[in-house]
Amino acid sequence: MDVEIMEFDEEAVTNVYDLEPHRKDQLNLPRHNRYYQAKIDGRYVKSGLKDFSAIPNLYVITITNYDLFGEDYMMYTVHNKCEEVPEMEYDDGLKFIYFYTKGKKGGSQSIKNMLTYIQNSDSRNAVDDATRKIDSYVTKVKSLPEVEAGYMTLGDWIDGIAEEIREDLREEVTKEVMEEVTSKVTEEVTSKVTEEVTSKVTEEVTSKVTEEVTSKVTEASIKNTIEIYCEYHASKNEIVDKVRIKFPKYADKAEMYVDKYWRLDKE
Repeated sequence: MDVEIMEFDEEAVTNVYDLEPHRKDQLNLPRHNRYYQAKIDGRYVKSGLKDFSAIPNLYVITITNYDLFGEDYMMYTVHNKCEEVPEMEYDDGLKFIYFYTKGKKGGSQSIKNMLTYIQNSDSRNAVDDATRKIDSYVTKVKSLPEVEAGYMTLGDWIDGIAEEIREDLREEVTKEVMEEVTSKVTEEVTSKVTEEVTSKVTEEVTSKVTEEVTSKVTEASIKNTIEIYCEYHASKNEIVDKVRIKFPKYADKAEMYVDKYWRLDKE
């Protein structure tokens, strides 16, 4: 699971940070990241765009507990360059950063502190302001039995909790509307049938009712997602972007849902 963080200048997205942890060496991560970088860029490029300077900077950040490159660095920063003139700046706004939690070389003390904490999220490893702040969130998250917080970033924990709640909510809402579904199917089929119920009519009505139920469940999930990000003090713009990413079929209604369910006490 990854988390996407955006920085804004007024209404425009200027920087995008995509963070994703990997615990097992099971992917070709450079090519994996190349694929996801293209997908992320696609979300910020509007059809007919002519001013490509408007594309936000993108930082694809990968955290691993194994050394992807075998050089024992805690941080590897990768970006495009000119082979013939390596010192020449090539500003395409794209960087790949790989953090190795057990690395010994490079980085800084603050990076080392954070990676040590990520590798072992124990309060004894919270040794500076940044790690102590993260530890306060981890402590809250670990109190939830359904969340496995052994090796995740803060964003992963938040999204993980949101996903768990959405699943619970989906089951709860589905159960509540089950009787309504059965009732509607029976009622509408009966009205259409004169002598016998044909499979064609049943399929048509069931599809219609299922669509109605799915819409109810999805809106409940969207509402829950918005409320969770409100609790973590996300801005309206950030929440709108999150809703668009997590519920692409409802992207055109994201602003409407955020306005509808925005917590008034967060204004």
